[in-house]
Amino acid sequence: MLGTHFNLVEIPDCDLQGHLSPEVRASIRGVACRARIDRQFIDALPNLEIIASYGVGYDAVDAAYARSKNIIVTNTPDVLNEEVADLTLGLLISVVREIPQAAAFVREGRWKASDYPLSRLTLRNRKVGIYGMGRIGRCIARRIEAFGLPIAYHSRRPAEGVVYDYFPSLLELAGAVDVLISIVPGDASTAKSVNAEVLSALGPEGVFINVGRGTVVDEDALVSALRTGVIAAAGLDVLADEPNVSDDLLALDNLTILPHIGSASVSTRTAMADLVARNVIAWFQSGAAITPVP
Repeated sequence: MLGTHFNLVEIPDCDLQGHLSPEVRASIRGVACRARIDRQFIDALPNLEIIASYGVGYDAVDAAYARSKNIIVTNTPDVLNEEVADLTLGLLISVVREIPQAAAFVREGRWKASDYPLSRLTLRNRKVGIYGMGRIGRCIARRIEAFGLPIAYHSRRPAEGVVYDYFPSLLELAGAVDVLISIVPGDASTAKSVNAEVLSALGPEGVFINVGRGTVVDEDALVSALRTGVIAAAGLDVLADEPNVSDDLLALDNLTILPHIGSASVSTRTAMADLVARNVIAWFQSGAAITPVP
C-alpha cells in the first residue's frame, strides 16, 4: 500500500490486556475501528497515534480524551452522504405511503379479498424541517426540493450558503413544519432533544424521521406520541440501544424501523473502508490525516 508496511493485529474485543501482551500493545500505533473506543482502551495502548473510525459519526470514540493524549481521530465523511440521503427519502416515502404495510398485504394474500386501504398521509402540501444542516442534511434538502416541498432547518448556527428558513431552536422548527428529519450527531448536546414537547409541536399530521443517531430521541416520548396520535407516523433507521428494539416500538403499526442501513450498500461501505485505510496510510507517511474530526 503505497510502499507502506503494516503489521496487522486483530483485537477481538476491548479487553486488550486479556488478549494482547504488553509488548504487542506497546507496538500498536494505529487503530481502525467500528467498536467503542473509551479511555481504558486508549490507555492500554501507550504509543497510539491514530484512531481511524469507520463511519461519519464518531460518538463511539472518546475523541476529547484522545485529543488530550495527542491522538488523532478520523472519520469517513462525504463518501456516504448521497447513500444516506437516498435512504432518508426512501424511508420518508415508505412511512407516508405505507409501503411496508402494503407489501405485507400482498404477501399475506389479502389483496385477493379487497384493495389495500387508501393511505391517510401524503407528502403533498407539507413543509419539511431538517434537524442538522451538515453535509448529509444538505443532500437530503436537495432531494426534498425535487419534490416541490418547502424546507426549513435548525442547527447550532445558520449554515453558510443555505437559503432555507432557519429556526434558532428545534422546538420552533417543529412548530413550523409537519415533517421533521433528524440527521444530527449523538452527543450530550443532542441527547433526547427530540422530546415530548418537540413531538407535540410537530402536530397530529406530523411525521418524524431519524437517520442520525438514536440517542437524539426520547423513545418513551415517541412511543407515547405515536400511540396517542400526538404525531401521525415515524420512521427510524437508528435506535438508542440498537440492535435491541423494545416491544413497545415493535407494537406500533404507524412506525417503520430499519436496521441502521443508511450507508449499507457494498459500494458505499467499500468507499468508507478505503477512506479508513487511506487515513492510516496518510498519517504514517506524512503525519497528516485526510479526514480528521473537528
